[in-house]
This record gives sequence, C-alpha cells and structure tokens, in this order.
Amino acid sequence: MVFLLTALKMFYVLDPNLKPIPKPTPEDSDTIKATRSKREEDELVCRGYILNSLSDRLYDLYRNMKTPKEIWTALEHKYMNEKKGTDKFLALKYFEFSITDDKPIMDQVHELQILVSKLSELEIKVPDSLQVGAILSKLHPSWNGYRKKVLHSTDTFTIEEFQTHIQIEAKNRARDALFLGGSNVNYIGSSSESKANLVEQKINELIAMVTDMQIGMITEVHMATTNKSSDWWLDSGATIHVCNNKKQFKTYEECKKPENILMEIMFLPK
Repeated sequence: MVFLLTALKMFYVLDPNLKPIPKPTPEDSDTIKATRSKREEDELVCRGYILNSLSDRLYDLYRNMKTPKEIWTALEHKYMNEKKGTDKFLALKYFEFSITDDKPIMDQVHELQILVSKLSELEIKVPDSLQVGAILSKLHPSWNGYRKKVLHSTDTFTIEEFQTHIQIEAKNRARDALFLGGSNVNYIGSSSESKANLVEQKINELIAMVTDMQIGMITEVHMATTNKSSDWWLDSGATIHVCNNKKQFKTYEECKKPENILMEIMFLPK
C-alpha cells in the first residue's frame, strides 16, 4: 500500500508532520486555492484506496473515520500491537525449529532466515554467530560429521558466508549419493546377470543330461509263471518287470502268443 500511494504521489497526506489545510478566506490567492483543492482531492482518493484494501470486517470498523491519516494511524497501532504480541511466539518458533532430512536443507535454512527477519521487525536482533550456531544445532543427525568439522574450524562466518558453505556441502552430498547409487545399481545388475547366467547354465546342463539319458516308457508288462522262485525279476534296463504272482497286478492281459523277453542273465526265455 505504501508503494502504491507513493507511486500515485498521495502518500504525503499520511505524514504525521503535515500541516493541516488552512481554512478558506476571501483573501486566498489562486495558488492557495489550488493547493487546498489538490490536498482535498488527494485525501479523498487516498482514503478510498486504503478502505478498498481492507477486509469487510475492517472496512466496517474504519469507514466512519473521515481522514486517511486517521485510518492509517489506527491501522498502524493495531498491527504494531499484534506484532508485539507475537514476539515471544516467533522466538519460541525459532528455537524449536528443526532441520529434517526429507526436504532440501537450503529451503529450511531460508525458512529459518524468514523467522529472523520477522524478529528484526520487532527490534529483536539475532547476531550472525548465534544464527550459525543455531543452524548447526538444528542439523539432522546425518550431518554430524559436517557439524564437527565446522565446530573444530577456527574460521568465522557471517550468515551469508555460512549459507554458501552449507550449500556447497549439500551439493557435494547430493553428487556423492548419486555416484554411490549408480555404483550399487551396476553391482546389483552385474550380480543379477551372473546369477541369471548361472541358472541358465544349470538349466542347459540339466536339459543336456536329461537328453543324454536313455529313458524308456513301460507300455507293456510281461509275467512269467514258475514254481522255482517267488521273487521279482528285474532286468538291468528297468524296462520290463517280471513277477510270478498275478495278484501283484491291478490289470493285465494274458499273452496268447509266445514272446521272447531278455532276462538279466542274458538268455531269452519264452
């Protein structure tokens, strides 16, 4: 509002040291009349700009005031009292502020500087050395190494220099994290590729082994009847099982025609 009224060349009517317009007299010159007319017009327009910038509640509160200076003075007292009531709150907020690791650190440092600026408006000055120490104390535990390095340093920083210092450290950390992340990805990729190759090799070996095996499917079973032995007869190829007990088979079909079978002892019984 101050900028707008200054640009419109009306802010002078709010000057507390501005002398009031003298009452008109018959002896007034044209210059005095023009000055009085200009002042009255500027006060009217300035009052309108101020009232139009207020909320509805404040408009209803101040619309009965006749001069813009009266409205401006009332608003200044109102907001200055409100600011004085928030000084303890701002100080508490400043001391309780903590820097987390889930947001960019410079954004959080700037938030802290905004609190310092608001405290300055209340005539509460925070020295640079105290600001630097406060930022160090509020850093996330992952910054412990950096905190120790700065505390052991004999350098003295202004708040602007320290912001540059911590910004460089943040960029280095981001670059290192990116580099380490890339190395881990490459390592995992190589490990996965090696495991995949090993599994593929094992599968190929298994397939080759199964392919090379001589596997025969039993589609026909023969039974021989003998009075000399009640044991199972098993040939070395495990392709035909021979038993002399019909009860051992769930189903069977009696061979009508004589057939030769190769026994383990390498002869061909019928």
